Amino acid sequence: MKKILITGFEPFDGASINPALEAVNKLSQTKLDGGEIVVCEVPVTRFESIDKVVAAIEMHQPDYVITVGQAAGRAGITPERVAINVDDFRIADNGGNQPIDQPVAVDGPDAYFSTLPIKAITRTLQEQGIPCQVSNTAGTFVCNHLFYGVQHYLRDKNIGHGFVHIPLLPEQDTTGNQPTMSLDVIVEGLRLVAQATINHEQDVVITAGQIC
Repeated sequence: MKKILITGFEPFDGASINPALEAVNKLSQTKLDGGEIVVCEVPVTRFESIDKVVAAIEMHQPDYVITVGQAAGRAGITPERVAINVDDFRIADNGGNQPIDQPVAVDGPDAYFSTLPIKAITRTLQEQGIPCQVSNTAGTFVCNHLFYGVQHYLRDKNIGHGFVHIPLLPEQDTTGNQPTMSLDVIVEGLRLVAQATINHEQDVVITAGQIC
């Protein structure tokens, strides 16, 4: 029986809701075919975010970790391909930190790639009618920071990990100009992400590239 830890960020930047946390809370103790889900709430604070997830990893001893965050402007669920070793925060995090052009880990490499089967995940969700694309940028805010930091911690451990961005909820689009996704679809999408991760020890060889 595989164990998957899925984490979701708290609200930030003055918002009262974060779809990542809302969805992750609904997935707590969900049973999968050959696995189960455990969850963790994560602060939108620079180094504390990594510390919280590392503590959850050490407590739960999962086989896989899926870190989740919101991405305003995206219409689909987007598994990230790569995390980069830079913090360049456009806004302050919930702890008031706003680093500019600073490394996530001083002793770390320039980047880490996801160790989840991101193309198999994408295909699985698309086959179920859920918009999903591979993303090649996790940004430079706390999402990328956590993605990189957890990969750095797991670099010598046999635990798969990757980051998944999700769209805003309809109630977050107060202007009517942002793409959104219902909470039920996000929850089902993340459940399928977890199931596809269990089902594919090796990723499928299909293109998910972009010209620019």
